[in-house]
Amino acid sequence: MLNVLIIGNGQCGNRVLDAINKEAFGKKSKFAKFYSKQKYKSNVETIAINTAINDLKELEFTKAKDRVHIPHLHGVGANRNVGKQVFEENKEHITRKVEDRGPFDVAFVITSSSGGTGSSFTPLLVKELKERYDFPVYSLVVLPFREEGTLYLQNTAFSLKEIRESGTDGIILADNQFLKDLGGNVQSAYDGINGMIAERMMFLLDSMDSEMMMVTDLGDFQTVMAGGAGLATIGYYRADKDLPVKTAIQNALAPSGLLFSTNVYEEASRAMVIIKGDNEYLSIDDISNEIEKLSANVGHVFKGIIVRKGEYPQVLVVSTMESASEIENLYNVAIDAIGQEREKKNRIENEKEVDKAFSKIDGLEPHY
Repeated sequence: MLNVLIIGNGQCGNRVLDAINKEAFGKKSKFAKFYSKQKYKSNVETIAINTAINDLKELEFTKAKDRVHIPHLHGVGANRNVGKQVFEENKEHITRKVEDRGPFDVAFVITSSSGGTGSSFTPLLVKELKERYDFPVYSLVVLPFREEGTLYLQNTAFSLKEIRESGTDGIILADNQFLKDLGGNVQSAYDGINGMIAERMMFLLDSMDSEMMMVTDLGDFQTVMAGGAGLATIGYYRADKDLPVKTAIQNALAPSGLLFSTNVYEEASRAMVIIKGDNEYLSIDDISNEIEKLSANVGHVFKGIIVRKGEYPQVLVVSTMESASEIENLYNVAIDAIGQEREKKNRIENEKEVDKAFSKIDGLEPHY
């Protein structure tokens, strides 16, 4: 049995973690956390960390003991410099929470790249975990809408770079651009992508601790994540009817099945494909043909098959990327955002000249 740690940093990380816990309770009512057993096969410990107490209070499926409030007003206001200082002041308290739950075989730290607490805490927390422990630490990073604002875009540019340099064993990317395709109101859109991430994480954890016909395990996951440029994404497809397994694999690899916009066949370096379902739907010829097609393009592909009686095919794909054109596009937008913020600051400095003009009448009174 694996010992797994999942940490959600900041508002986005907290909500994704809460969605994972919801998935683990079988999507029951929020009161399930008080009386139901989570359906993790592994021993999974979850911790939600935030400087904003209200964000922690909103969590419905995460137990109170798993919520760690770091007091600092009501958040750090998207200011990563403030966030870094707050982390340094509280890192012993945070790492003690991890120490109390361990030991672990693997950890996942979930965060948005764009906010304040999560994007500033995560690089420092990952670095701290890597220095103190010898288990692999993976970062699941949610990218913002490109039009979300200059502060969020510049935060993303610096946070993603710092997470990559933190010693993390790999970055799994999810992208809020997917929200545009989910439709509905803002709340349902955010809930939708959180649910997508949670479903994939639960499948991944389940597969790494399951008996398979063809085995993939934590070691294979580590090998996949060590490939490419240290960036990865996850694809997933669940058939809701009798569907050829080759179609399920193709759908998991298609852009609509991925958490991040990439062409797996062109940009991936290594992959792991895990297939679950009833023997009736798992044609070995179809599976072999699709895996061979993928490996011809990306190199090594690990495959695992979990037989579950009565279940339609489900496919999970973890792929690391040699290149990521969407990241290059994001950084181009972020550079413009940084320039805009610099110009604003310069304008504010210039406006101080106006203050000098106003100060000339300090101490004087009007005469009528």
